[in-house]
Amino acid sequence: MCPIQLNRVVRDDATDLIRANRASQDYHLPWVTSFTDQAGFDAWFARCLTGPNVGLVARERVSREIVGVVNINEIVAGAFHSAYLGYYGMSKFGRKGMMTEALKSAVDYAFDDLGLHRLEANIQPANRASIALVRRLGFQQEGFSPRYLRINGEWQDHERWALLADRREADSSC
Repeated sequence: MCPIQLNRVVRDDATDLIRANRASQDYHLPWVTSFTDQAGFDAWFARCLTGPNVGLVARERVSREIVGVVNINEIVAGAFHSAYLGYYGMSKFGRKGMMTEALKSAVDYAFDDLGLHRLEANIQPANRASIALVRRLGFQQEGFSPRYLRINGEWQDHERWALLADRREADSSC
C-alpha cells in the first residue's frame, strides 16, 4: 500500500496546512514562500476551486500528517493538453521518499484523470533536491529560462523539466 494519500484540497485542510507550512518555512526557503495564515490559505484555495488550477494535498496514510502540496497549474486543453507542476514538501518528511510518492501520484492524476499530455516543472538550478525528484520520475530537462519567475521579490533563473504522458515509466507502486 502506498504510504501517502493524495487528495484535492478541501476547506477542512486549512488548519493542518497552515501548521505544516509554518513549521517548514525555513525548509522551503529560498525556493518557495508558502502561506502561513488563513488569508493565505483562502487565496490559494480560491484559485483551486475553479479555473485552470488544481491543488492537491499529500498526507501520510497512517498519521494523516501533511507530507506536501502539489499544484497542477495553468491547465490548458485543446491542442495543448498541458499544465505546469509546482510542489513542496514538509520538513518532517524530508529525505524519506514521501514527496516522490506524492508527485508520482499527482503525475498519474494529471495524465490519467485529467487527460493531460504534458507536465512541465520549472526549477531553480540550485534546487538539487527538486531536480533529483523530477529526474526520479522520468522528467527530461528541456531548457533554461533566465529570470523566469519572481520569487521572494527577485527574478530567478529556472531549468525547464517536462514529462509526456506516453513517456512516463509504468510503475504501480502506489
